[in-house]
Amino acid sequence: MILLLLLAQKIDRINIAIGNSMAWLLLPMTLFSFAVVVLRYFFHVGWIWMQESIFYLHACIFMLSFGKTIMEEGHVRVDIFYRNWSPRRQSLINLLGSSFLLFPLSFVILYYSVSYVFHSWKYLEGSPESGGIPAVFLLKTLLLLMPFLLLLQSISWSIRSFLGVFGKTITLPSKK
Repeated sequence: MILLLLLAQKIDRINIAIGNSMAWLLLPMTLFSFAVVVLRYFFHVGWIWMQESIFYLHACIFMLSFGKTIMEEGHVRVDIFYRNWSPRRQSLINLLGSSFLLFPLSFVILYYSVSYVFHSWKYLEGSPESGGIPAVFLLKTLLLLMPFLLLLQSISWSIRSFLGVFGKTITLPSKK
């Protein structure tokens, strides 16, 4: 049991580190958005690479932060009944949700994304716009990283939920 909890904590730390580092991308994304608006409307200048960089940053922030969001239970949940249930019953629902929804969904996304991403890497796909960022293949790689991080987090969540079903204490890592 201790090894399982240590594995869950290690996975959580990975998703926390990645999620926290993605939070730092909010500043450049905001600054680029501001710059695009100022340049376009006041100076009548626009750079495709700057507009695309906002899209790249946005994709990184959301797709690589999903694992941390799941870990912190920041996802959307209709908890009309859930909030009134005992911790043991909540753990059972979390275990079932992770096992029958999150885990399979992550595998499906991975399965269908591999050939798509491989094809993009094979040709080093670039932006369809002239002056755009020539790294669409890197952006599409997020389609593999996101479900991988979700798979890891679903393992951690399943371990914690399994232990919770049997009344074991579940501790989340600190949010440092």
